[in-house]
Amino acid sequence: MSNKLKIVHYLNQFFGQIGGEDKADIPPRIEEGSIGPGTALNNSLGEDAEIVNTIICGDTFFNENLEESKSEIKEMLEEIKPDLLIAGPAFNAGRYGVACGTVAEIAKTELGIDVVSGIYPENPGYEMFKQYAYFVETPDSAAGMRSALPDMIKIVKSYIEKNGELGSPEEEGYMSRGVRKNIFAEERGAARAIKMLVKKLDGKEFETEYPMPVFDRVDPVDPISNMTETKVALVTSGGIVPKGNPDHIESSSASKYGEYSLEGVMDLDEASYETAHGGYDPVCANKDSDRVLPVDVIRDLEKEGVIGELHNKFYTTVGNGTSVANAKAYAQEIAENLLADGVQAVILTST
Repeated sequence: MSNKLKIVHYLNQFFGQIGGEDKADIPPRIEEGSIGPGTALNNSLGEDAEIVNTIICGDTFFNENLEESKSEIKEMLEEIKPDLLIAGPAFNAGRYGVACGTVAEIAKTELGIDVVSGIYPENPGYEMFKQYAYFVETPDSAAGMRSALPDMIKIVKSYIEKNGELGSPEEEGYMSRGVRKNIFAEERGAARAIKMLVKKLDGKEFETEYPMPVFDRVDPVDPISNMTETKVALVTSGGIVPKGNPDHIESSSASKYGEYSLEGVMDLDEASYETAHGGYDPVCANKDSDRVLPVDVIRDLEKEGVIGELHNKFYTTVGNGTSVANAKAYAQEIAENLLADGVQAVILTST
């Protein structure tokens, strides 16, 4: 790449210096040159590259108007024709991370533009879109901007030096993309496997050539012996909320959960309840929210004496795009509240 690399930078409304959550509903717009963190990036790139334009979009607008946002941003990129896209860094901001990842997917798969970004490993945007960008690991908040930007600059400079042919994550310093490549090795696979096995048997350190994902394992609790005396609670990731979504739970990448009373509620009717979830067609859930959170059926079981009682509160959030770290934190708090209220069983519904 002998000529100066032409870069477009994608930012949300906050880092684009437009405003906070009150401006999260702004549609995509193009600005000349670099803005916010892009200025530091641009200054560090010197004569090798330049951020020619910045695309800014509000997190709420992007996630609630996904197809419109994707279409507009694609048109902007087609018009500018950049050599590289930089997105973020998004840190652990779920909606921002998903937006950066979605823009990366558009750039890479539809326009053939490579992407460099920065993100916290537990941000859902990384797991969902890691194959479309060179994601640098960042701290979980914007307080880590000073460490995030140099790492992103390093990747961009290496990209320029190597004419767009970056090496492995270990060589370059970006996170795994989940991409497998064929390489030539000095030893055949069988010999390498035996050496790894011998090291493992000897208790020595070894490095696998194909790391496997790690999943949490949760031991099941003991079965309930007498349901007729059991206090049951309802918890959902299906986004059922009182009409109007009073706590403004996000439609994707939720940053909170809601706690709402069921005192005297026998049925989740259309006039009083709806779903805030943005990951499925809400029509049926909005007509009868019992389809997601079965209050009516549990009330019947309560009357019939099948269960002891229904807890007088329900807990709700949105599962799509929500980070594992946030989901665990919500679960811990909700579980503590339920135990304090004497709940012995939970019915957990999704969508």
